[in-house]
Amino acid sequence: MARDAELDLVEVSPTATPPVCRITDFGKFIYERTKKEREARKAQTKIEVKEIRLRPKTNEAHRGFKVDDARRWLSQGHKVRVTIKFRGREMDYPEIALEDLKEIAQSLSDVSTIEQAPMMEGRTMLVVLAPGKPSAKKKEKAENPAEVREEAKE
Repeated sequence: MARDAELDLVEVSPTATPPVCRITDFGKFIYERTKKEREARKAQTKIEVKEIRLRPKTNEAHRGFKVDDARRWLSQGHKVRVTIKFRGREMDYPEIALEDLKEIAQSLSDVSTIEQAPMMEGRTMLVVLAPGKPSAKKKEKAENPAEVREEAKE
C-alpha cells in the first residue's frame, strides 16, 4: 500500500502489541515529531533556586537587605534557600541560627511557604522557601468589596 501511494511505511509505536505503523512521508513525520518536542520544551518551566548566605553574627540591617532580595525572588517565582554558615565555636549555639531562620521565614510568610524545615547539614543550617500564595490583604479586599469602595471614597 505504501509503495502504491509512493510514501513510506513508518513505525509509530514499536512497543505496542501489535506495533503501530502509518503510511506517510518519513521526512514530514520526523519534522512534525521534532516540532512537537520543541513545543514541549518551551512549555516547561525551569525553577531556579536562589540562595542567601548569612552568618550567626549577621546584623539586622544586612539581613534586611537579604530578606528584601528573597522577597523579590519569591515574587518572581524562584525558590530561595537561606543558609547560615557556622565557623569555629559558633557551632556550639545552633539555636541562634535557628531563631534567625524562623524570623526570616516569618517575615517572608506572606509571599512564601516553607518547603524544607530548618535543618543542619555539616557546618551549615538551611531552610528552603517556595513561592506561596498572594498576600492575605488582597484576599480580604476581594471578599469585602463594600470596604474597598469606602476606602476609595476617602
